[in-house]
Amino acid sequence: MVWINRYVAAVSVVALTQALLWGSHALAADGPPVRQAPLQLPEAPEAYREASLSGGPPKDGIPSIDSPKFHGARDAQGYLDDGDVVLGVVRDGTAKAYPRRILVWHEIVNDRLAGQPVSVSYCPLTGSALGFLRGDTTLGVSGRLVNSNLIMYDRATDSAWPQMLGTAVSGPLAGRSLQSLQVTWTTWARWRERYPDTRVLSTDTGHIRDYNRDPYGQYNPRRGGYYAPDAATMFPVMHKDGRFPPKTEFIVVHDGNGAVAFRLAALRDNGVLEGSTGGTRYTAVYDTGLDTGAVFRNPEAVDVTAGQVSFDTGGAVLSGDARSLERVVSYRAMWFAYAAFFPDGDVVE
Repeated sequence: MVWINRYVAAVSVVALTQALLWGSHALAADGPPVRQAPLQLPEAPEAYREASLSGGPPKDGIPSIDSPKFHGARDAQGYLDDGDVVLGVVRDGTAKAYPRRILVWHEIVNDRLAGQPVSVSYCPLTGSALGFLRGDTTLGVSGRLVNSNLIMYDRATDSAWPQMLGTAVSGPLAGRSLQSLQVTWTTWARWRERYPDTRVLSTDTGHIRDYNRDPYGQYNPRRGGYYAPDAATMFPVMHKDGRFPPKTEFIVVHDGNGAVAFRLAALRDNGVLEGSTGGTRYTAVYDTGLDTGAVFRNPEAVDVTAGQVSFDTGGAVLSGDARSLERVVSYRAMWFAYAAFFPDGDVVE
């Protein structure tokens, strides 16, 4: 519990003041835009409500960044090392990088990308980064967790949204699912190489934090502390599965009627992996440039080779029979969190 104790100590001085200031948002009539067909949840919403618990800081004690500032790649060289993890987003030709070392202290950035209001979220405890459309509202950190995963709330309806589910489990929008966008977990050097004109989130956040220190451990390189592959988790989870060390990295798709997870190390080794869920086949292809996986819906079970998929600043470029595939949003997450949320989900190892 040393990591959480250090983290609570780091925010406790300002948490009460911020909770009073940030918790005073008036509720609007409309919430964030939602999917026409909600995602299927493995459990009923009340099960997640009952399993949720306090993560330590109060509501908005971990403050989202609502007025983010950015600068160019050259200006970011002064505080980002090549191996530092960034969370990258591209929309309509606009690329932005959100350093993990900043997000570990804030967990949500409410931003605009190519004119579109978006929220980029990161949960340190589950190693998951997801993006959502937010409409006219903003997302905040509720202070509660389920399966160690960040529970967000929207400031229009106060509905509660576990990040990895992307679906509200309480409030007026309970049972509805957010519209998501692709967030890429990679390193600063890899992102800068592909997107040299990227904008980078500045440490000028309006909050006093030591962005050179991670209260849980380190990713550059990944060793020791909470992030070690076999390190223990902090909070109870709804389901456990000991097939892999708890912090093993997977590429996850929660799409339509189920979930499928591809072990990242296996994807690196094989280049292409096949999985299925809800009666639909999915193909994951390794992106060597960004060290990540792109996942495609493949209902016709087309045979795909790594040579049929390449990547550039516009995303995946498909050739041959692979041109019939449709890319779906995926995200990286730790094994224990995937197993806790999706105990019956498909696993490709």
